Amino acid sequence: MSSPRILMCPPDHYGIEYEINPWMNRSLGAVRELAFTQWKNLHHALLSLGVGVEAMTPRPGLPDLVFTANAGLVFHRTFLSSRFRHEVRARESPHFDAWFAANGYEVKHLPENMFHEGAGDALFCGDTLFAGYRTRSDATAHQWAGNALGVRVLPLELVNPRFYHLDTCFCPLAPGVALYFPDAFDAYGRRVLTTHVPTLIPVVEAEAHRFGCNAAVVGNTVVHNSRCPELAGSLVRAGYRSVEVELDEFLKAGGSAKCLTLRLDGEEAAGWKAVPNPGG
Repeated sequence: MSSPRILMCPPDHYGIEYEINPWMNRSLGAVRELAFTQWKNLHHALLSLGVGVEAMTPRPGLPDLVFTANAGLVFHRTFLSSRFRHEVRARESPHFDAWFAANGYEVKHLPENMFHEGAGDALFCGDTLFAGYRTRSDATAHQWAGNALGVRVLPLELVNPRFYHLDTCFCPLAPGVALYFPDAFDAYGRRVLTTHVPTLIPVVEAEAHRFGCNAAVVGNTVVHNSRCPELAGSLVRAGYRSVEVELDEFLKAGGSAKCLTLRLDGEEAAGWKAVPNPGG
């Protein structure tokens, strides 16, 4: 089995230049040098796990290009490009489209009247695509994506504005296993999750607010933001390895480890492909 591959973008131009979610506050701007150190620590952690990391070229005026998970949805060799709700982020799409086209992916676009924010709101758990909607993505866009890719989609309404993307409150670890923050969903959404994901590991509110669910999964290792001790303990008890990397500068923009990474071998592969274990 080949090594997992992830797309990242260095934070050369990262900053809080606008406010499009409840986490963003221009008066509390990011410390760029610290952000770069934290990004490099995440990059190093992924390399140490045997991940092949590809790099996007940072672009001036696109501070959120660093959040590659929002670029689109990768499924096998298809890249379904995001159609962003906010124009400040829509300017990222031509750069991502060009990168994926140059690297041999078939680039697909949604109809203009639909919004869909890629792997931020669309996450595979097994062969089912769980799809967050309301704040950034449309339920109709998820159904269109499911038809285009030939996969089953289960929409989940996100009812807490602080958890504006699905990847802030739901993290598949393996078929039938996922982290989640229950209060990000309504009763129906929680019922969908409990029905279709047999093993749900709840994340407590304080650690959900540290974006503990916004984790990068590489085989049995879960890389997540620091100071989430209950999450780390839950992962170990469930048979996973917890790796903490402080990413608080990115939390200021509403992102963490998952937002900063996009699986190039397909989001459906993220948690359960066999990977080399450098540690033996």
